[in-house]
Amino acid sequence: MGLFDDIKGKAGDLAGKAKDAVADHDEQVADAIDKAGDFVDDKTKGKHRDKIDKATGKAKDVVADIGRSGRSKG
Repeated sequence: MGLFDDIKGKAGDLAGKAKDAVADHDEQVADAIDKAGDFVDDKTKGKHRDKIDKATGKAKDVVADIGRSGRSKG
């Protein structure tokens, strides 16, 4: 097995662990996304609120999907 195959395998393991963590704590991750969006909105003084809301909404949709798929497998 080559070096890149080894790195690819470790990256896949790490991605799996991250997905499991999100699935186990999806509500906390969604809350953190909201807080981050609010922080950025505050720092930009509302100038990009629509884009921030759209991005946080999509991120929370992904988290919800991971949470649902994680619970259905467990």
